[in-house]
Amino acid sequence: MDGQATIGLIGGMSWESSAHYYRLINETVRARRGPTASARCLMWSFDFSEIEALQHAGRWGDLADRLADAGKALERGGADFLVLCTNTMHRLAGELQAAVDLPLLHIADPTGQAIVGAGLRKVGLLGTAFTMEHAFYRGRLEERFGLEVAVPGEADRALVHRVIYEELVAGMVRDESRQAYREVIARLVEDGAEGIILGCTEIMLLVGQADSPVPVFDTTTLHALAAVDRALA
Repeated sequence: MDGQATIGLIGGMSWESSAHYYRLINETVRARRGPTASARCLMWSFDFSEIEALQHAGRWGDLADRLADAGKALERGGADFLVLCTNTMHRLAGELQAAVDLPLLHIADPTGQAIVGAGLRKVGLLGTAFTMEHAFYRGRLEERFGLEVAVPGEADRALVHRVIYEELVAGMVRDESRQAYREVIARLVEDGAEGIILGCTEIMLLVGQADSPVPVFDTTTLHALAAVDRALA
């Protein structure tokens, strides 16, 4: 063994972003270790249609059971730590962690570290309605990193959520939706946001730094890079 830890990826939520995780992780390992190097990893990939239906039905207990099963399968397969390739399902991070003996690399932590490292205090959060409207994500950033996390107004939250579930998870990237997101970002900046968190792993498919007047924090990339750091540590 060469000392590289095995990453256990829980993906398929959606596979569009999970594919970017896989690419980013392997590109980074290759850049750090040489042209033929790649990551040692396992992936459990869900059928997102089933996950999405349970989310919108509010059946979080059933979702916790599914995450636990995935985590246990990766543990049996030899994973050394887990990466849950989605922001929304971190609502159940505690339940997943309790089900396995492996550490979970929480997506909010590398994001918070990057924001603090940039010297920012107030940030705007884009994500699914579940992520924007519940405390599991914002609360971790506020409590662990001392950040002030703002979310868009009600109409803007509905727009951001709709584009994620009706377009991005289906691989559709539309110019009109990009412009709509730019306008949401601009309103957050007008309200004092010093940075913008792309707090859904699909949003990076639609907007990036060029679409924002303030620094953008892409949770997909930050999480993937943190996974490589841990695997190669």
